[in-house]
Amino acid sequence: MKKILLPALFVIAISGVTHAQVKNLLTKAKEKVSAATGTSSLSNTDIASALKEALNKGVSEQVTKLTAVDGFYKNQAVKILMPEELQMVDKKLRQIGMGSLADEGIKLLNRAAEDAVKESTPIFVNAITNMSFTDAKNILMGADNSATTYLQNTTTTPLYGKFSPVVKNSLDEVGATEVWKKIITKYNSLPLVTKVNPDLTDYTTNKALEGVFKMIAVEEKDIRNDINSRTSDLLKKVFALQDSK
Repeated sequence: MKKILLPALFVIAISGVTHAQVKNLLTKAKEKVSAATGTSSLSNTDIASALKEALNKGVSEQVTKLTAVDGFYKNQAVKILMPEELQMVDKKLRQIGMGSLADEGIKLLNRAAEDAVKESTPIFVNAITNMSFTDAKNILMGADNSATTYLQNTTTTPLYGKFSPVVKNSLDEVGATEVWKKIITKYNSLPLVTKVNPDLTDYTTNKALEGVFKMIAVEEKDIRNDINSRTSDLLKKVFALQDSK
């Protein structure tokens, strides 16, 4: 826009035109910019629709990956490791030749998270559907993770409520509860250690939530910064507004 406006201002400065003529010149310059960027006809509905499309894309392309076998376990960005309070447990088990038991315990936590995330899509769809025009505009012109933050603020509580019982059931069904009982019992029987009794359901549920939002943020960043990730004309037109901010 500056490339168009600066020559116009230069002409104004040397020609002594009237105020009305100045206003007319600037209006025409802005119209040319809008026509060039294809954003002049964008409505509130367009902006909201594009943000909803972007969020749905993030959910479908990234969250779905997490529900597959090894979706958490083999994704180093979101893999669930031992809880902090059990880091010493992991170390001790490996010292006494029980590293395989520790590895199995970690794998089963990730399996539970993969099961739980399958419950997330309806909750995300509801939050996206109810997005207001104001939400959409704030997200569009906000930080690289504004859409992800919107979903965190609107879905974390219902997601936790859905994830927690699934995680608990999954830990029971795959035998993780028994594996972890063995791990913790073995550790607590060692001399000179501080006894532990972690809430693995709560821990795994929160880690599953972290993983979900982390992967949505990845997709959001791609759409904002990589034009090739804008896979529809609407996404291209609306996010061009963000590019010019």
